[in-house]
Amino acid sequence: MKYISINLIFLMAVVIIASCKKDFLNYQPQGSLTSADVSTPANADALVIAAYAGIANDEMIGPITSMWVYGSVRADDAYKGGGGTGDVSEINKIEQFNLTVPDMGSDWMLPRTWTDYYKAISRINFALAAINSFDVAKYANKVESQAELRFLRAHCYFMLKRIFNNVPYIDETMSKDQILKTSNNLTNEAMWNKIGDDFQFALTNLPETQTQKGRANKNAAIAYLAKVRLYQAYEQDAKHNVTNINATRLQQVVDLTASVIGKYSLEPDYANNFLDGYDNGVESIFAAQFSLADGTTAGRASWVFGLNSPSGTPLYGCCGFHVASQNMVNAFKTDANGLPMFDTFNNSDMIQSSDFTTNTVDPRLDHTVGIPGHPFKYRTDMIYQAGWARDVGTYGFFGNMKEQQAPDCACYFKMGPFMGTSKNLDFIRYSDVLLMRAEALIELGRQDEALPLINQVRARAKASTGRLKTANGSSPSNYLVGLYAKGVNINWTQANARKALQFERRLEFGMEGSRFFDLVRWGIAAETLNAYLKVEKQKRDFLTFAVFTKGRDEYYPIPQREINFTKGLYVQNPGY
Repeated sequence: MKYISINLIFLMAVVIIASCKKDFLNYQPQGSLTSADVSTPANADALVIAAYAGIANDEMIGPITSMWVYGSVRADDAYKGGGGTGDVSEINKIEQFNLTVPDMGSDWMLPRTWTDYYKAISRINFALAAINSFDVAKYANKVESQAELRFLRAHCYFMLKRIFNNVPYIDETMSKDQILKTSNNLTNEAMWNKIGDDFQFALTNLPETQTQKGRANKNAAIAYLAKVRLYQAYEQDAKHNVTNINATRLQQVVDLTASVIGKYSLEPDYANNFLDGYDNGVESIFAAQFSLADGTTAGRASWVFGLNSPSGTPLYGCCGFHVASQNMVNAFKTDANGLPMFDTFNNSDMIQSSDFTTNTVDPRLDHTVGIPGHPFKYRTDMIYQAGWARDVGTYGFFGNMKEQQAPDCACYFKMGPFMGTSKNLDFIRYSDVLLMRAEALIELGRQDEALPLINQVRARAKASTGRLKTANGSSPSNYLVGLYAKGVNINWTQANARKALQFERRLEFGMEGSRFFDLVRWGIAAETLNAYLKVEKQKRDFLTFAVFTKGRDEYYPIPQREINFTKGLYVQNPGY
């Protein structure tokens, strides 16, 4: 799965063109392929592999793997970065909740993301339609292939729903005419159940392990279905208010995650999740697969972070996007017990070098943020410099680190000013399962059962300092992480357990693109982000007029071109 040849991808990139009475329109060029050429049992697995490729066909201007734009910059984790607010101004509008024009004047970002997901879904549906027609006697893996494809389709719709909420559901049974008559008017419950049905079919029919790394298995389907049920548990009205937390759905999360607990484990060092050489490791449950050195110019490299490398150093080159917010940096402070400072972390800023030694911090800070004077990407000979930031006056001098790889890594590929890598990108890892389970237990009033799950994640963070040393063996920050002890260092009520869980998710997945979607799921996006902006805009002038509008900004607008194409069949989201 890591090494998909370009010929195979081309084989699968067949577009079915409707027949026409004009003979010259029926001309088939030499070397071209028809649907009849590829939709055979002999080519069935190639159809499935092409579908896997589709969910990772990334680009800088229409992300579909990493949600760094939609889930990190849109939240309190990060600023857009780059060369000022006008540099890729579409992201500036996303950051400032200023999407009054749904297409934002170009084919960048949201419209491209919509298109790329539906391209992937089209590949999946094409493959399903072909494989559904095969005789199992001629294609023994028919049901397993169907399960893989339905897993991939559910993944795409899950991502689309988190971003746009109201999206049209299209499957392999629909004719072209039916597709053109399909609106985006499914209820929340109906859409979640469509996604859940696909994952349910996958977990029923997939094996527990796969011989080829990267293929979805039963446990990945169980984990992903648990994630769907967790989102589904937070029932929302038409204005995106959370009106109820469904206990039945929460119990499903508890039951599903029980089947996964113990079948994976946390990496012993948090850093392993973000380093080449640990792809498909013990913590990875499902990931986008990337590779280099496959005989093509750029291989199957990931380009979704192509804009995000440090700008002011010849080691990289471009373009300084996705930089940590001051709020994100401050969030890693710990108190005298090594616990997060839920309500007071942002009372003072960590900016100067001394601030990182006079304060105690969670070591995940130095795994997440590029900090001047600190080793970058675990290299004592590569120290992050303030000058690596592209526009210090606008965005400050902090950077990002998780998504970067060292320039001399075999996984690193530079094309012009842009960087790609062969590092996989995890959609779900085991720490997510632990924290999903903890969240469900807390909302069910069983917070005592959640405490050891959160502590597992914290204990791993506490142990993840070995790679953070400077050249002389000292630590660049003053690390202190404590575990929660009921009645000793915390009053473990449901309310405090909820705070602990929500804060832990922010620290564990900082700048990984999940923060905004968490806030929306919990129903606290407006108050959290407006409180963030109230303080942050005093430090960053470009945020002066930013404001989150409750009932609108929880989801992104449906691209206007899609509404125009369907002659108004697709309905715009509220407030746009």
